[in-house]
Amino acid sequence: MLVWARLTVFLTLGLFARASFISTVLDAIESAVDCASCHALLTVLQGVAIFGDSVFSSALVGVCQAVNAEDDDVCKGLLTEQGPIIAHDLRSISSLGQTATKFCNAVIGLCQEPDVNSYTVPIPKAAPANPKVFTSTGKTPFQVVHFSDVHIDRSYTVGSEVNCTKPICCRNFADQSGPVEVPAGAVGSHGCDTSTALSQSMLKAVAAENTRFSIFTGDVVEAAVWLVDQTEVTSDLQTFNAEMAKFVNSPVFPAIAPINAFPRNTSSGAPSSQWVFDIQSQGWNQWVGTTASGEVQHMSGSYSAIPSGTNLRIISLNTIYWYKDNFWLYDSNSQQPDPNGILAFAVQQLQAAEDAGQRAWIIAHMPPSSGDAFKDQSSYFNQIVQRYKNTIAAQFYGHSHVDEFAIAYSDFSQQTAANANSIAYIAPSLTPRNANPAFRVYDVDPDTYEIMDSRTFSSDMSDPSFQTAPTWKQEYSARSTYGPAIGGWPSTQSLSPAFWHKVTEAFVSNDALFQQFNSFKTRGVGVVPCTGDCKTNTICNLRALRTESGCHTATPGLNFKRDEDVDLTARGHADHCEGTGVRSILGNIASKAVCTPLNFKSMDPDALRERLEAIFKDLE
Repeated sequence: MLVWARLTVFLTLGLFARASFISTVLDAIESAVDCASCHALLTVLQGVAIFGDSVFSSALVGVCQAVNAEDDDVCKGLLTEQGPIIAHDLRSISSLGQTATKFCNAVIGLCQEPDVNSYTVPIPKAAPANPKVFTSTGKTPFQVVHFSDVHIDRSYTVGSEVNCTKPICCRNFADQSGPVEVPAGAVGSHGCDTSTALSQSMLKAVAAENTRFSIFTGDVVEAAVWLVDQTEVTSDLQTFNAEMAKFVNSPVFPAIAPINAFPRNTSSGAPSSQWVFDIQSQGWNQWVGTTASGEVQHMSGSYSAIPSGTNLRIISLNTIYWYKDNFWLYDSNSQQPDPNGILAFAVQQLQAAEDAGQRAWIIAHMPPSSGDAFKDQSSYFNQIVQRYKNTIAAQFYGHSHVDEFAIAYSDFSQQTAANANSIAYIAPSLTPRNANPAFRVYDVDPDTYEIMDSRTFSSDMSDPSFQTAPTWKQEYSARSTYGPAIGGWPSTQSLSPAFWHKVTEAFVSNDALFQQFNSFKTRGVGVVPCTGDCKTNTICNLRALRTESGCHTATPGLNFKRDEDVDLTARGHADHCEGTGVRSILGNIASKAVCTPLNFKSMDPDALRERLEAIFKDLE
């Protein structure tokens, strides 16, 4: 009692109260080992959130800094920005409801995602009895480039430290000390985001492919998210739009994905993201046209456009409204099946395409096959895909940073080549964080708009010439690599969903082929053999364009008090696209708290005062 009586001064400063919040939150995090205790953790967090956004964010920052989960500036920047959104969520929902369970699944990884809520997507017309048949006449294919996840770091600094203490490196951070051990290359380095030089090199290589048009499936902003604000995002978007216009000598059809925090238009008290849609509406007008740019502005970033001289409707969807890390989606106990009408827009545009006898391409940032996608919206979107399967020639996404694909089936319980009816091409990234930079070139049949070949081009960062003049070479052709492995594939047939299902069958029986695919995913960088459950789950996910049919399961009890052999690339541990985020920080907090528990009441008062002052000195 005498010890704690000496701390009365902290009460007047508010430090003791804040220390109590930190201790309470830390205890709850350490105790969270399963779904039930995760709900209990949310109850504790709600108790802090009612004191306001500032108190809640400060408590999270304090915990993060107290256990050194990340550098102090990373803790402060990220949690000060995203903490108020989570506080808003917690004040808006029951800690025991379904939304709370979804939160525990997505952010903390201690609950399995609930089963899909029953919902039938409104469809204006039944499928025609005799749908239009799209037949190839054997014309020469035209080329389309697909690039994604550029993540350009405009503060990339040549010669800065590659192996820094931050989640992303190759910058002159204010707290960087000591000599540089591994200097950042002139064009790029692994562990870092894309330099301006690398992005412009890629855009010039795209122009050299003489494409009819290109598709870009996001992201633009670099992964130093703890430093990113609206001013920087605005500048990043506008600059890259200008660079695409300057270097790419054909139209670009983009998908929106600059930030994660898109509030629903039904969210009470949430700020508006309209500024993002306004920026891209203006920047993309030169390619998509006035009507589509108006849709970008008024349809939350979604639009449709018909490339000149084609009978193809490109439908670009903002799938961030289906994204588990869009924390504004957790602020209601009510089931909201179609946030901001993205599903309804897709139906409207696909119906228009069907009525006009057009083929359609779906493009978006996050694929509905991703473990980052809500099962509900992924399932509802699959209803749309099944209804308009005759109209949709292919789908195109990014987000995962790896070179992969996903298949939809008319019956996911009977996954066969005959039942495969839609294919998603998921592009590799430009950012070289964990892979060689890459883009794709598609050979497209001008009658059916189906993909005749998918060719990945990459630049080998281990090549000595990379740092002076990156060379972009074809890494592989999907037709040439996989066709012989499935017994041959006629040159007149497209790479149909049936083709890709047969490829997955070949993966099962031909392990050398599967390991080659595994190497292609990161373009040969950091390749680890994928066997056993890794192989089984990978093939499972390739056959799951509907995420509920995939193998994306949380592991209760391991995400917070985890064993040393936990896969840190699993959902709930790594924000592979946007970099360090709330869920990865919470995982770091818990891991380090378990190893070095922080018990304020057992500390010497002078040491406690010093520790608290250090934690809170810059939080005011």
